[in-house]
Amino acid sequence: MVSKNQIKLITSLQQKKYRIINKLFFAEGVKVIQELLDSNFELEHLYSTKQDFEEVQASKKTLINEADLKKITALATANSCLAVFKIPVEKKIKESGLIIALDSIRDPGNLGTILRLSDWFGVKEIVCSKETVDLYNPKVVQATMGSIARVNVSHVDLNAFISNTNLAVFGTFMDGENIYKTSLPQEGIVVMGNEANGISKELENLIKNRLSIPRFGEVQKTESLNVATATAIILSEFRR
Repeated sequence: MVSKNQIKLITSLQQKKYRIINKLFFAEGVKVIQELLDSNFELEHLYSTKQDFEEVQASKKTLINEADLKKITALATANSCLAVFKIPVEKKIKESGLIIALDSIRDPGNLGTILRLSDWFGVKEIVCSKETVDLYNPKVVQATMGSIARVNVSHVDLNAFISNTNLAVFGTFMDGENIYKTSLPQEGIVVMGNEANGISKELENLIKNRLSIPRFGEVQKTESLNVATATAIILSEFRR
């Protein structure tokens, strides 16, 4: 049985301000929850409609019915389980290897997908502007499919971070160098811009290396690529 207070707390965690106040977030689905349990994330409590997750101690687990799960889920169709975790303290950024920097990415699905891509391509650090969607937004957590446990994500003053780094900085622009004809290093920072407006002007002025993904369509009317799709292409080229 889940209490009214528990329902109130869990549903409040759909909002960023209550995640910050309570230092908690939640994840749904067996795969995502298992990935988080196997990592350094600390479990607050697990709610499940099944007798699963045997490794979780009884005091941190509640068996609930589907009706109660529907009251706390953020999904259109509830999964079989939901777990509340503590938000960890942000780790220090390791300025080495390949780093993805995100300038005002607003769509939770895009951030989640970029995390999965980073995990796939061995990128350990994602540096986000303060305006980028919150990492612990339920839709972001869901879209990462567990990669949130393996990629370090920081929200910082991105202009200051780029200004002070010793790594080469690359940005994606419509008028940049053709990425398929550019010699790319093994380490550096790749800046990806906002879905609607691209990279901000202030940040653009700090970027020395401009890259573009050329269009091959005959009509050439597609304005731009989805930011997550563009990230996939760029990471693939850096890892070639």
